[in-house]
Amino acid sequence: MKPHARPALRPLRLRPLPVLLALGLGAGLVACGSNYALAPTTRGQVIGSYYENAQVCMESTTAKLTCASDSAPVRTAADGSYTVEGEGAVLVTVGTDAIRHEVVGDAGTKVTQKLLLRAPAGHAAFVSALSTELVQVMDGNGGDFAGASSKLAARIGVSEAALAADFNKASGDDLAKLKAENSSVTAVIAGASAQAAPADALAALNSGLALNNIQTIVVIYAENRGFDNLYGLFPGANGVPGVNPTSTASYVPQKDIDGSVLPVLPPTWGGMTAAGQSTVVTQAQSANLPNKPFQIDDANSPISLPQSVVTRDLVHRFYNNQMQINGGANDKFAAYSDAGGLSMGYYDGSKMKLWDIAKQYALADNLFIGAFGGSFLTHQYLICACAPTYPNADTSVAKGSISKIDVDAKGNFVRLTPAATSPATVLNGAPVYANDSTLTPADSSGMFYAVNTMQPAFQPSSNAPASNDSSKLYADTGKANTLPQQTQTNIGDLLSGKNIDWAWYAGAWKDTTALATASARGGSFPSPPNFQFHHQPFNYFASMDPVKAPAYRAAHLRDFDSQFMTDAAAGKLPPVTFYKPQGNLNQHAGYASVADGDAHIASVIAQLKQSPQWKNMLVIVTYDENGGFYDHAAPPKGDRWGPGTRVPTILVSPYVKKGLVDHTQYDSASILRAITRRFSLPVLDGLTTRDKALVANGGKPMGDFSAALALLPQE
Repeated sequence: MKPHARPALRPLRLRPLPVLLALGLGAGLVACGSNYALAPTTRGQVIGSYYENAQVCMESTTAKLTCASDSAPVRTAADGSYTVEGEGAVLVTVGTDAIRHEVVGDAGTKVTQKLLLRAPAGHAAFVSALSTELVQVMDGNGGDFAGASSKLAARIGVSEAALAADFNKASGDDLAKLKAENSSVTAVIAGASAQAAPADALAALNSGLALNNIQTIVVIYAENRGFDNLYGLFPGANGVPGVNPTSTASYVPQKDIDGSVLPVLPPTWGGMTAAGQSTVVTQAQSANLPNKPFQIDDANSPISLPQSVVTRDLVHRFYNNQMQINGGANDKFAAYSDAGGLSMGYYDGSKMKLWDIAKQYALADNLFIGAFGGSFLTHQYLICACAPTYPNADTSVAKGSISKIDVDAKGNFVRLTPAATSPATVLNGAPVYANDSTLTPADSSGMFYAVNTMQPAFQPSSNAPASNDSSKLYADTGKANTLPQQTQTNIGDLLSGKNIDWAWYAGAWKDTTALATASARGGSFPSPPNFQFHHQPFNYFASMDPVKAPAYRAAHLRDFDSQFMTDAAAGKLPPVTFYKPQGNLNQHAGYASVADGDAHIASVIAQLKQSPQWKNMLVIVTYDENGGFYDHAAPPKGDRWGPGTRVPTILVSPYVKKGLVDHTQYDSASILRAITRRFSLPVLDGLTTRDKALVANGGKPMGDFSAALALLPQE
C-alpha cells in the first residue's frame, strides 16, 4: 500500500526509558530485557491537494495552534505523509517553504500563503481544511467527535466516511462538494493564519468559519430607537438602570444645561403625541415627571401611550447627539432635546413580535451607531464608513449651512454655539442655537462634511429638478441642501468589483421615483408611505447617475413592494441585500408607531424564513440611530464621527446561537465588517480608522457578528 493511502496507524517506536518515565508514561511499555520503551506515534497525510515540507507536531492541549512542549516537529514527505511522535490532536503549519502537489509525483508549486491546519486526536489520517473545520466544531461542542462529524457531513451533504477520507479520491457529488468546501474553508484559514499571535489566529479562524456558512446577508434598517427605549426590559440584557436587574450600571440623573441636577424632567414641549390622533398627551400633562427613565406604555400611568400611538419626534442630529452623550455620562439627553422629558421614555418591548424573535434567536445589546445621529449621516456611514464631503462649501450656495460650534483649546468640539435667546434652564424651554445646520466647519485640510440631512443630487429627491433640466432625473444643485455627487468608495463598489451581486431595496421606491420624475411634479408626496429621500444612501453617489449608469442603477436600487418578496420567494435575493422600510413602517417617532413597524418587520422575517435561501441566510435587524431617545450605555471612544448611542440589533439565522444575548462590542459598520470578511473584500479606510481610534483610546476593535454564530446549523 502506498504511504498516502495508509490510515492513521499508531506504530510504536523505541524511546529511551528515562525519557519515557520523565513523560509520565506507564512502565508497562518497557521492552523486555532492555533500557528502551515503545513510544506511541501518529501517522497521516496533509492534503488539499498534497503538501510537502509542511511542519507537523502534536498540538498543545492548553495553547491551541501551538506545538506541545514535548513534541518535536517533523516535515512531510513529497506525498504529504508524516510520522510524528506522540498521540493527540495534530497541528500542521504549511509555510511558504512548503510545496503543493495536485497529484502525487508532479513538480508541485510553492505555497504563497501560510496555512494552519488541525486534526482531532485519533482522526489524523488526513489533515486538511476539512479536518480543521471539524476541530473548530469540536472546540464548541465539548470535544464530541461523533456529533461534530455527523453534523458537518450532513451540512456539506456527504457521508461521514467521505469526510474522513482523502477527498481527492472521492467521486461524483461527494468529490465536488468536498472540494468546494475545502476551497472555501482554505481561504478562511489563509486569512486567519496571517495573524501573528496564535490566539488571534484562532479567533479569526472561528470568525471566518462562522461567517463562511452564510451565503445571503439581509440587513433590515429600521429607524430611531435606542436600546433602552425598546429592549431595556429584555431578560439578560444590559437594560434600563434600576429597572432591569441585569443592567450593568446605575442611573446617572439628568442634568440641566449648567450641569446642575434637574429636580424633575422638563415638560415634553408641544405635547407627547404627534398631531392627528385621537389619543393626546399635552405638554402640561407631561410636566413634573421624576428625574429618571419612565415607561411610555405603562397602563397605570396618567400619560400612558400604547405602542400603536405615534409620539412626537425628538431632535436627533450630529452635534446634539454628542452633547447628550456628554463624554459617556449620558446625563444631558433631557437638556439637549427639543422634546424635553420624552427623551427619557421607554416601552415594555415584550409586547412586540420582534421581542419574541429576539428571544428565539439572538439580541445584541452592545451595538452603537457608527456615526453620531441623525439618520442622514448614519445611513452614509452604513455603506461607506465615511462622512459625505462638500468641497468649498464656504464659497458655494451652501455657505449659510455651516454650523456654528464652540471648540476647546485643541480644536475639539464642545457644544453648538447657543443663541442669545436660548433659555438658561431647559425647564423653561428647549435650547436654541446660533446655527445648528447641515455642514461642519472646515477641517484642517479645508474640507467641509455633511452631517445633517441633505438631499441627493439624483431623483427621487425632495428638491425638484432645475427648471432647465429636461430629463427630470436630477435635483436642483442651486439649492443649498442638495449635496454634490459623492465619489468615496462604498460597499457596493467593493462588491461589484468582485462580481458579487447586491441590492438596496426601498419601500415605495418605484412609486416615489415616478412622482419625482414626472414632467409636472405635484410638489408633495403622499403619507403613507411617507418616503424618506435621505434614507437612500446609494442615491447620493456618482456611480448611480441615472443618465451615465442607468443599468447599474437599475440593477442595485430596487423597489421593495414589487421586487423584494418575489426575489426572496424565488431564492434570488442578492448575496448582500439591504432593505429600508417606508416611513410609516420604520418605527420612526413623529410619523410611525412602534406597533406598525414591529408587525411589518416581523412579517418580512417570517417570509424570509420561507425562502429557499433561508438555510444559509443571516438577517440583521438594526436601527440607524437612537432618534433622540435616552440610552444609559456609554459609547466607546472612537474617532470624530462616532460611535454614537447604543441601538437594538436582532440576529436571525439557522446558524445563530439560540436564545443568546450577545454582549460583543459592535457598531453599525460591523455590518460592513461582516460583509467584507465573508466575501473577502478590501477593507474600507473608515473601518481601519475606527478600530485604530478605539484601540488608541484604550478600547478594542468592533466585532463582525460571528460571535453570535455557530459553526453548524442550530435548527
